Amino acid sequence: MPRKAARLIGVSLLGLAGVLIVVAAAGLGFRTYRQHLAAETLAIRSPNGVQEGAFVDIGGIKQWIQIRGEDRDNPVLLFVHGGPGGSTLAISSGWRGWEKHFTVVQWDQRGTGRTYGATGDELAPTMTLERMIQDGIELAEYLRTHLHKDRIVLVGHSWGSFLGIHMVKQRPDLFLAYVGTGQVVGRATFEKAFALTIARLQQLATTAHNRETLVELAPIASQPTLTPDNRLIADKWSKALGLPPADGFQFAGPVPPLFMPDVSLLDLFNWRRGAAFSAKYLTGRNGPMFQSDMASIGFEFSIPMFFIQGDADGVTPGEPAEQYFKEITAPHKEFVWIRGGDHFIPFDRPDEFLAELVARVMPFTRN
Repeated sequence: MPRKAARLIGVSLLGLAGVLIVVAAAGLGFRTYRQHLAAETLAIRSPNGVQEGAFVDIGGIKQWIQIRGEDRDNPVLLFVHGGPGGSTLAISSGWRGWEKHFTVVQWDQRGTGRTYGATGDELAPTMTLERMIQDGIELAEYLRTHLHKDRIVLVGHSWGSFLGIHMVKQRPDLFLAYVGTGQVVGRATFEKAFALTIARLQQLATTAHNRETLVELAPIASQPTLTPDNRLIADKWSKALGLPPADGFQFAGPVPPLFMPDVSLLDLFNWRRGAAFSAKYLTGRNGPMFQSDMASIGFEFSIPMFFIQGDADGVTPGEPAEQYFKEITAPHKEFVWIRGGDHFIPFDRPDEFLAELVARVMPFTRN
């Protein structure tokens, strides 16, 4: 009897394994089919278009870039992604309209996505703001030569806005204009975000008639300084009250990340690993964004400066950015509020973001 039972169990396990293999194969086949459809949707077919991706030598390592646009004569737009480690390759299908007006360059920064996949953790000692600024400058110089342009437009998002504004400050001769969105200006950005978190927790606790929470939050609310102890209390009640994320990302592109053409499952895996790796060295209280103050690099810029901010951004609230922007001097500057816009407006409102780029930035590319 025991042998018979073992045999039955063995047969059942083999059957289950067979079913799982069939399901996995069907899933991979469906993904391949969807990727084929997506490739047709996103294909660049214009005679003067560009659609390429490659590793290039930047900062002594191979770093991945993607270049797409319908007309090589259009201005070049370098998108410097956030995170840190937040590769945009898998979430950029909503930018198909951008590629009619700009040659759009995406860059997996040091420690990010495909670049991380090619190097692994060995880059840890080089994960510094200074090294990544130089990476960005080297990339801009490469793009000038490769795409035959004197200068390019830089759009920086979140961490990328912090990195990007340092790039244009150090080498303004490489850039036509700077556009910051989800603009980080240093510690003030995160202090404001923390104050908003405390206010949201108080609102939730009031609705739930949770007196314990309100009592514990009261001294922090009176002076919402982002200290380790205050952060622990905020985290504790965020979990207890089920505080939703400050910004729920609402993807607006026609192709979901899982079905983006030329994005493998390994790429998606390295996307997550790279984000965790980069965060270890570049975020937190000891990271450059928290430790630095944008005033330290000065307020004078020699190129047009644009900040495009969502007024509902809970991750990098726009008020500190607006205050910093008022101090800036530049040949031209504009601060734009996107009403109802969150932290991810280039991705969840790409057409509206493009309209601002075309109306405000494009005129400065024709000089």
